[in-house]
Amino acid sequence: MARGLPKQKPIAGVKQVIVVASGKGGVGKSTTAVNLALGLTANDPSKTVGILDADVYGPSVPKLMSLKGNPELTDNNLMRPLMNFGIPCMSMGFLVEDVAPIVWRGLMVMSAIEKLLRQVDWGLLDYLVIDMPPGTGDVQLSITQNVPIAGAVIVSTPQDIALLDARRGAEMFRKVNVPVLGIVQNMSVFQCPKCNHQTHIFGADGARALADTLGVQLLGDIPLHLSIREMSDRGQPVVVSSPDSPEAEAYRKVATAVVQRLEELSG
Repeated sequence: MARGLPKQKPIAGVKQVIVVASGKGGVGKSTTAVNLALGLTANDPSKTVGILDADVYGPSVPKLMSLKGNPELTDNNLMRPLMNFGIPCMSMGFLVEDVAPIVWRGLMVMSAIEKLLRQVDWGLLDYLVIDMPPGTGDVQLSITQNVPIAGAVIVSTPQDIALLDARRGAEMFRKVNVPVLGIVQNMSVFQCPKCNHQTHIFGADGARALADTLGVQLLGDIPLHLSIREMSDRGQPVVVSSPDSPEAEAYRKVATAVVQRLEELSG
């Protein structure tokens, strides 16, 4: 079976690739990916981090990172990533109109992914965070088979139906020999801003139980908080817009746990 697989080739200038994935949409994967990337640089400003938005049908990174416009081309005909908050970003959203639906068959999607992987001038990066599309389809397989991946971060809410799909995602990475760094439990608890009462809207500790079942680490809990949603919608991710908040601290802790897991795997 391995005979027909493409040979993995590193992305020029990139030391380690981290994929952020989820079994289903709507669990906060893209918001987590963006704040993880910003958390990596906040924890260690000497590290260079980029974001690749591989969600071809529903690119979110342009909105989350407050970026618009078409990438310029270098003399070598490579696309220059757009930059904000010190993070170079590349997304399908920079190549199409804001509201234009991307109605493509599989081969066109694969061609677009190949361009986003190979025809971008990333410079030198310590980490490239790839925001994967939800699910376990062609794009996920194409990226994992073509690029050496240092590890996968699985994002899920504690809800049973999200956990079922998160488990499928984790098992897919194992099948293609990508290390699962761990699970991020997103929207873990809602704290009332008026009385501080905590409510587990999506259930309590479901992702922690899944992590135990899979034998992987729970990388952190991210609360369901109004400021995360508001700042994301404004293109001002909470790690940079409210760096002293508990929400930003939660993302930085996830970034710390990711780096620790990468060091364990390489050591």
